[in-house]
Amino acid sequence: MNLGWTLVVLGAALVIYPYLLYPVMLIAMSWVRRPLRRPAEPSAWPVVSVTIPVYNEEGQIRLKLERVLAWDYPKDRLQILVVSDASSDRTDDIVKEFATRGVELVRLPRRGGKTAAENATLPHLRGDIVVNSDAAIRVPPDSIKKLVVWFGNPRVGVASGRDRSVPNTDGEANQGETGYVDYEMWIRALETQVAGIVGASGCFYAIRRQLHQHLVPEALSRDFAAPLIARRHGFCSVSVDDAIAFVPRTRSLHAEYRRKVRTMTRGLETLFYQRALLNPFRYGLFAWELWTHKLIRWLLPVGDVLVLLGLVMLAPEDGWAQILVALALLGIALGALGWWWPGQNPPRLVSLAAYVVSGNLAALQSWLGALRGDLNPIWEPTRRPAAN
Repeated sequence: MNLGWTLVVLGAALVIYPYLLYPVMLIAMSWVRRPLRRPAEPSAWPVVSVTIPVYNEEGQIRLKLERVLAWDYPKDRLQILVVSDASSDRTDDIVKEFATRGVELVRLPRRGGKTAAENATLPHLRGDIVVNSDAAIRVPPDSIKKLVVWFGNPRVGVASGRDRSVPNTDGEANQGETGYVDYEMWIRALETQVAGIVGASGCFYAIRRQLHQHLVPEALSRDFAAPLIARRHGFCSVSVDDAIAFVPRTRSLHAEYRRKVRTMTRGLETLFYQRALLNPFRYGLFAWELWTHKLIRWLLPVGDVLVLLGLVMLAPEDGWAQILVALALLGIALGALGWWWPGQNPPRLVSLAAYVVSGNLAALQSWLGALRGDLNPIWEPTRRPAAN
């Protein structure tokens, strides 16, 4: 009985602390800290280099470039750079059609992955600010200025847009993604008012060029590394609520699972590479945020397993534990049903259960991969329908 209670308490702490107590603590801290204020628009906007890493995006790159060219930003202060990770379809030919409109193409001779493609832009950048965006993401024309204006504050090194998950045209198999994205954006807004965000949105974020010039190993995640590099050089990173990027949900739960495994594995490897930032004696509240938001949150499957094992041990003597075990097993069964659902529109409860269960399994697989030292630099972009 004592062991069962111990497992339940430890497991519940691993679940409740990063997801519930952490935001409460951030809110409390934000009340006593001076908030970062949005700077005034500059009299002359800085030169911005927009980088778009792509691999076989012939179906979306034309629309993406048309939208970027329509951004509300001085055209003579905007460099658009597409980096092709050795695409084998018509992506490069389509990009070349935009050469007369100022779009530049850098082609990698062999596939190296997204970070390798981003590293390849470094000799070509002319902007003081580098904005990174993905091919399938729709960024409203006014979001670019809302992002770049924050660099009028000399303390800001990275500014991340606000992801807004939107339905795709292929069905609603992945309904849980929207709720999770909204929660994540809320946490980043709170972190902005305390010690700065600890991870940027790979879909749409900006960084000072002198920080972007730091090479990131190809197997690591540059959008996660960006705020870490900024903090090591004395800058903070912010989430900009009104700099919206519309992110279509992934086509299926299976695709979302693969994305999560890839993202978390690379995240764990990136965190190990930048592990000095976990030192609270040197990096204070930022280190606490990094421990909580990343490392402890990634231990969610451990917490869930501990709670379930503890409840199983308590169940023979306690009716409430029996009920909770039954509910947990029902949730797992619904998750399995959602994973194998025939079609694109499972019931909402089934879809949400499948999202939670697959997220736990993805985190577990990521830990195993990271501990084995799996390096997966080669990039297979998450294929999302283009945002409307």
